Amino acid sequence: MSLEDRASCIELVKQAKTGGAGRAASCEVLDVSLRTLERWEKEPEKGDQRRGPVSGCAHALSEQEKQAIVKVSNGPEYRDLSPWQIVARLADQGVYLGSQSSFYRVLRQTEQLSHRQNSQPRVHHRPQELTARNPNEVWSWDITYLNSAIRGAYYYLYLVEDIFSRMIVGWTVEEEQSAEQSARLIDRTCQEHGIARGQLTLHADNGTPVKGATLLATLERLGIAPSFSRPRVSDDNPYSESLFKT
Repeated sequence: MSLEDRASCIELVKQAKTGGAGRAASCEVLDVSLRTLERWEKEPEKGDQRRGPVSGCAHALSEQEKQAIVKVSNGPEYRDLSPWQIVARLADQGVYLGSQSSFYRVLRQTEQLSHRQNSQPRVHHRPQELTARNPNEVWSWDITYLNSAIRGAYYYLYLVEDIFSRMIVGWTVEEEQSAEQSARLIDRTCQEHGIARGQLTLHADNGTPVKGATLLATLERLGIAPSFSRPRVSDDNPYSESLFKT
């Protein structure tokens, strides 16, 4: 703290004392200890007597060594690796530029510890929610099991639901799950309801039958926009799941 600031603190404490405030309380407001204030009052002309370390650290890295660490860390071979990985790989080659702590410290000082590539980290955004304001704008579909007369054997119900009206617009029961069966169902249902190109969005989960090449090619031919649930999100296809439960 400069001599001017010290004098200002001493004067403020004197004014506070004249107004009836205690010296300790005034020092607490100024974030200065009472002992420090007394030392300033005793020797008002002396500034900060601390001189710092007499000598530097003997094994501190030089500026050239720090630049070498930065250069290696930003190289194509090491820019995707953490400091401990870089040190280990350099050791395998018989090269030593510094310890792991030195790498971390130097990269932190140069603000390169988190990301050192030219490209920026990928930012994930929640997809825009689908909104159905009229019938045949958004359909949701899925496949569920149906019990058969044989224990352990099932039929498969393919069911397409209109989000706006909750109407079942198409369905079929098959003995297997396949993208070919899915494509035939969607093609037939679109023809029955007169779906035009660019009119419909079809939402489904991430199962193999709903993302097969045959079905995707059919959607492309019909001009239908596909929509899929986010990975590992269990409630992104709620209408079909709720209907199956019902």
